[in-house]
Amino acid sequence: MGTSTTFSWFVLGWSVLLVGLLAIGGFFMFRKFLKSMPKQDGKSDLDWQDHFIEQTHGMWTDETRNLLEELIEPVPQIFRDAARRTIAGKIGQLAIEEKAHAITTELLVKGYIMATPKRDHKFLIKRLEEKQINYEPFQKYLKA
Repeated sequence: MGTSTTFSWFVLGWSVLLVGLLAIGGFFMFRKFLKSMPKQDGKSDLDWQDHFIEQTHGMWTDETRNLLEELIEPVPQIFRDAARRTIAGKIGQLAIEEKAHAITTELLVKGYIMATPKRDHKFLIKRLEEKQINYEPFQKYLKA
């Protein structure tokens, strides 16, 4: 095997890796783009998320903020801010729909379950058991 063949394989390997990484990055950028597109009501999913967060900003207690931080702990640092905003937006939406006066642990758990994928629910159950929080009322939402 000559240096020319080795170099060709090297270039081919790097080309495949580069195209793969660009495709993955493009996929996530496209998802973000779709979330920022206005819906029929003129607001995008991100606009509604920000609206719910702003409307319920004063309803959060230190306890519920700390619990949210603990629950998003397994999310990689690079995605944690986006996850926090998505989950907080869903919790805010539930609080407004239920006309709550404060974000409670129950609202937080329900919103977390509704805003996260099924694969995160096992960690949620484990964390709730550690903190001795009853999750039985939310069993119908859990998909673990």
